[in-house]
Amino acid sequence: MFGELAVCAVTVLVLPGAVMAQGERKNLQVFNDIAQEVVTYPRFTVFDDVTGSVDQGVVTLKGKVTMPYKVKEIERRVSRVVGVKQVRNEIEVLPVSFFDDELRYGIARSIYGNPAFWPYAAMANPPIHILVEHGRVTLTGVVNNNVERMLARSLASAFGAFSVRNELRTDAEMRAMMEKLEKGTADGGPPTAGRQ
Repeated sequence: MFGELAVCAVTVLVLPGAVMAQGERKNLQVFNDIAQEVVTYPRFTVFDDVTGSVDQGVVTLKGKVTMPYKVKEIERRVSRVVGVKQVRNEIEVLPVSFFDDELRYGIARSIYGNPAFWPYAAMANPPIHILVEHGRVTLTGVVNNNVERMLARSLASAFGAFSVRNELRTDAEMRAMMEKLEKGTADGGPPTAGRQ
């Protein structure tokens, strides 16, 4: 279950609507296929984060990546998914910065080098993503529990970043969000997966 939820955390998609009608079920399938396309993109790393939404086949991609070519390549992969009619690509490219690169690599070594996170480091798509922009760090993705969430933040804070934002989700939080996606929401708001 954790592996499936980690995939959903890396690629966050919002499905509009309060009632799960047949069309929304199709949106859920498109959601799953898009998530798979993004996380299996060979150049998608722990230093990239892509989020988005899908509504009646119209996909809006947002997020930040480290290289300009990733923007078009991710869009191209997503546009080939069955059920996607249009892709609105709002993915931004992170600025080139030696200081940001040093932060990225130092934080990644610290987190994935910690014995608590070794199982994650061994995964093909490690679930903790480290975004660094102008010396400001944002952690995204999924961890097993709140202790790991706090440990990751603590490890990321030791490198002189101007700020560290912790947007990591726990496995239980992701499970609850996935259940909302499958059932729809009672309050009329859009069900979400991943960061809110």
